[in-house]
Amino acid sequence: MTAMTPGSNIPLSAARVAVDVAAPVRLDVSGLLLTADGKVRSDDDFIFYNQPSGPGVTYRPGGGSAPDAIVVDTTAVPPGIEKIVVTASPDAAGRTFQGVEPTATVRNADDGSALATFTPPQLGSETALVVIEIYLRNGAWKARAVGQGYANGLAGIATDFGVSVEEPAAAAPAPAAPVAPPVAPPAPVAAPVDPRIAPPAPAAPPAPPVPPAGSGKINLDKGRISLQKNQTVSLVKGGRPLLSQVKMGLGWEPAFRGKDIDLDASVIAFGPDRGHLDSCYFGKLSILNGAIKHSGDNLTGEGAGDDEVIVVDLGRIPAEATGLVFTVNSFTGQKFTEVAKAYCRLIDAATGEELVRFDLTGAEPQTGVMMAKLIKQFSGEWEMTAVGEFVKSRTVRGMVKPAAKAL
Repeated sequence: MTAMTPGSNIPLSAARVAVDVAAPVRLDVSGLLLTADGKVRSDDDFIFYNQPSGPGVTYRPGGGSAPDAIVVDTTAVPPGIEKIVVTASPDAAGRTFQGVEPTATVRNADDGSALATFTPPQLGSETALVVIEIYLRNGAWKARAVGQGYANGLAGIATDFGVSVEEPAAAAPAPAAPVAPPVAPPAPVAAPVDPRIAPPAPAAPPAPPVPPAGSGKINLDKGRISLQKNQTVSLVKGGRPLLSQVKMGLGWEPAFRGKDIDLDASVIAFGPDRGHLDSCYFGKLSILNGAIKHSGDNLTGEGAGDDEVIVVDLGRIPAEATGLVFTVNSFTGQKFTEVAKAYCRLIDAATGEELVRFDLTGAEPQTGVMMAKLIKQFSGEWEMTAVGEFVKSRTVRGMVKPAAKAL
């Protein structure tokens, strides 16, 4: 394994590589696909937690026991893309890299072996970094240590690489402490895609823009949260992770009056490598030493309130369980086009307060749906994401593989 210094490079000995960035604080890790002129083709080339896949490049969450990573399959990178830059920024608003030493590790994505590491030196007021770049040179792929810092966060990186911000500045902001020469700022191309990107603050800052539907990470400080598909909420309240007992209530109604609908709610537990640990459903009402319990089967779907409830004691979840995917299946083969008002909601078990709700909109003629997922972050808190993806499966057993891919 090579310990890299700013500006150094190595040839890649693997076609698929993962670049993870670890730090003592939680980081947001992103990737940008760049053309020869150093800009993205469109916002689809910006890969991050709410847009986790692009051509040849994917965002991989660490699941709580490992740092987040950007995975690059060099055989699948489209023609015209000559560089993928990996960026990192502290998740906490206004947090800088002062006193924080992030370390990027370039790995063989297939076997996890480390090819190189890089720790950018002398960081201070930077709020975002271009850490590593994977680039094509004379037909061969290489990795270069960069360590270029920006004092104005991801807005500076976005502007440099052609992603427009809400109100672009007349000129691209200068990097705070560049180690390698910055790319000349190209023209912006489209509307912003990452809610973490905000324009440099003007003299009289306007009210912050509302995040677009289906994007953005929020917490529980403002009370009950209604999620849309693919939206994420951090289970943090008052600056503290929620580690108490919660209930995931799942409900539905028959779409046609007088007709019963027999659905089964389940939760599938995974380890940090997406390995299946166990499943909690009507046939197995308790898993993980009682940290997750199921209320039992509802055979009709009639009546108000939650049809089935899964109780999760977040503080008792064992360390090896870092991902929970909540699913609903139709064992009798009824399709979700016969279901109305399907939803899931997270409830504080102690107070009965509804914390988060996701109402499933639309339906497909399938027999299974992944409603939501809970992911334990590297820093210890849990995040809930609304999924709403339909699957052809009548049992929880058939949901394991799709659920693993959804993590």
